[in-house]
Amino acid sequence: MKRRSFNKLALAGLLLPASLRSFASSAGAPRVVVVGAGFAGATVAKYLRVWSQGGIEVILIEPGKSFVSCPASNLVLGGSRQMQEISHSYDQLVQRHGVQMRQASVAGIDAHKRSITLDDGSRIAYDKLVLAPGISFDYSHLNALAGTDLQQRFLHAWKAGQQTAALRQQLQAMPDGGVFAITVPALPYRCPPGPYERACQAAYYLQRHKPRSKVLVLDANPAITSKRALFEKAWSELYPGLVEYHASSELKGIDPGKGTLETTFERVKFDVLNLIPPQTAGRLALDNGFGNADGRWCDVDYVTYESPQARHVHILGDALDSGLPKSAHIATSEAKVCASAIIALLAGEEPDPAPVFANTCYSYVSADEAMHVANVYRFDGKSREMKPAPGGGVSQARSASEAREARSWAANIWHDVLG
Repeated sequence: MKRRSFNKLALAGLLLPASLRSFASSAGAPRVVVVGAGFAGATVAKYLRVWSQGGIEVILIEPGKSFVSCPASNLVLGGSRQMQEISHSYDQLVQRHGVQMRQASVAGIDAHKRSITLDDGSRIAYDKLVLAPGISFDYSHLNALAGTDLQQRFLHAWKAGQQTAALRQQLQAMPDGGVFAITVPALPYRCPPGPYERACQAAYYLQRHKPRSKVLVLDANPAITSKRALFEKAWSELYPGLVEYHASSELKGIDPGKGTLETTFERVKFDVLNLIPPQTAGRLALDNGFGNADGRWCDVDYVTYESPQARHVHILGDALDSGLPKSAHIATSEAKVCASAIIALLAGEEPDPAPVFANTCYSYVSADEAMHVANVYRFDGKSREMKPAPGGGVSQARSASEAREARSWAANIWHDVLG
């Protein structure tokens, strides 16, 4: 299958409900409350409305005023995109699809009474609750960063937004000849190729503005976790001598005053530190007892996305321990599976027992060249595991044509989620 056709099919959703249904009745429409309006949460909210023909009431809870895309955010660091180009309004979800938006945070969940409490004290009852809490960051192994002041100094920028712009400013202020260090946590973490794309974008900027500088990648993993050969070739050909990669270099400690850090094997000095810490499911899920996978991630029934910890509570996105990459595209695929399953359950029908999931992930190695990896997975009901299915593949080489496709992919997925 050609990649362009694959992407169109994947973005459209590899499954649809057996039929579009209307739930309007004298008893009123069923209500689904969705918490978190990232790729997973916004997608499930939209498709619950679309596929039920407006018959399901959907309330979407999100503290942020706008949607800021993690995909393409590394280009802000390199300077080829601006923050406004990756920031989008939720207006279409409200005006076109009838999703009810509440700009708020959730203070508590009462799964027994099927209600949530917001930070203003108000309560909202639900028939189904969907949590898309994303990720949280674990600094517990770094005592020096127990305080938020140092966490704000050594940015992760792993949730696109203010920290993305701030890290760009730190890179711009770094002296020529300085060291921009990136720490990569051990898997699993959000967007496996993301740190290596970030190294490319930092090198792209430094090569043009501070050519005596260095990008130092300190990776807790034994090797580059995604598109290894392609990244290694990009570093050697595009940025010779500029990117230095150290495998199996887990961050062990940091001396903020001296500007040094200690890894498994060495102590290094840095000028700017992009500290990407280990990750867990979002605190909302963990604090409410849904972290049933080693206390760090959430496990669910991957046919319905219902948590075994509470009936009628469904969990999506990067918070899951699914074995799939924690990517934007996977999040939207899961959201569509979940939306279809909830519609079936509310109609008294059985969900698809073997849902299909698609993933496409582009990485920019400069402003003008990119590469991709694409996969299809099917849930196997017997083994209760995700199994690879035919389709997808990895780029043979980086190219300008893939960068154009990456831009189209981003525009398409943003429209699919929000439009």
